[in-house]
Amino acid sequence: MKKTIKKSWMIVSALTIGMAVFTPHQAEATTAKTTNEITVKAEQQIKGTIKSVYGDSITIKGKDGKNYYIDLQKFSDKQLEKMNLVEGQEISVEGSLVQDYSDFYTFDVYKKSLPKEITKEDLAKLEKLFNQTKKLEKEDKYDELEKVNLEMDKITKPYILASWVPVSFEEFIEEYGFSEKNIVIKEKDEKQLKDIYQQWIKLEKSGNEENAQEKFDEFQKVLQPYLDVLNPPLTFEEYISDLELDIPAEAMPKLKTLYNDAKKADKDNNDQLSEKLWGEFDEMINPYFKPLSFEDYLSNFEFEIKANDQKQLKKLYEEATALDKKGDYEKSNEKWDAIDKILNPYLEANKEILISASKVTINGKVYISKH
Repeated sequence: MKKTIKKSWMIVSALTIGMAVFTPHQAEATTAKTTNEITVKAEQQIKGTIKSVYGDSITIKGKDGKNYYIDLQKFSDKQLEKMNLVEGQEISVEGSLVQDYSDFYTFDVYKKSLPKEITKEDLAKLEKLFNQTKKLEKEDKYDELEKVNLEMDKITKPYILASWVPVSFEEFIEEYGFSEKNIVIKEKDEKQLKDIYQQWIKLEKSGNEENAQEKFDEFQKVLQPYLDVLNPPLTFEEYISDLELDIPAEAMPKLKTLYNDAKKADKDNNDQLSEKLWGEFDEMINPYFKPLSFEDYLSNFEFEIKANDQKQLKKLYEEATALDKKGDYEKSNEKWDAIDKILNPYLEANKEILISASKVTINGKVYISKH
């Protein structure tokens, strides 16, 4: 089923650049004025109520009725902790407009996660490479982007490894949660796992990535029987019962075979076969899924839709879901496109405006970003 657009992270700039011919003096004066105008327009002050909290970002319903997505990555973890952001709180935010969600990830944000020991020279190299990644990302040049990321990794990895303090084997194993389910690892296996773990750490510390990965794979192989007990694979019967679908008895044997074969392909890391089998499984089971009612579908949107548009949408939605159920996706896509056409103006009018915050006022306290 083709999904309609839910949200758009893009905002359209209100600034229009006029083209003309100037003398050098005029050009200099005009440039200065335009820069000033851009700064004024880019800086925003928003007052409103917190709708949702996502760690280092929040959404706000502004007092102006607009929706805002506020990025708080410029603030330190301590500042965020002190803010104690909660849904429903009144908040005031100052910051700059950004065009895309990816624009929040600046070099200042990136370097927050770097070891403090990194030199100024390497930091300068990283900043240059980071700026390249942003440019390549916007140009969708992902092969080149990967190469630049590898260059950055070569610079940062020695620092990361030097500052890395691995947890003890006991702490590492405890993280899996075996003790919570009273799963006891045999003494022989535990000794083997501990030896492998220590070898893996040495290989990681030495920067020998390939051998380190092989060693960790060896660790996982010994641990796998215990992981299977910890997280037993879902049987076909359990999977089907959770879906609560009305599937005829005659369809069950083939579905079960496809399910078990696909799970085996997953376990064998046979990606090509796995994709094929899961595709067949989905194609067979999809007709038994009941689509959301139009009313439930409409409840996904937080804005009001005109009665005439609702009437059109309901007709199109019911036609689209009926065609999806028949597997006639070519015709159903036409219906979904028509739905998008009706919804797009509403989505455009209600889209979230992206703000990179530099100042936050909440509970009578003011917080200024560190960057």
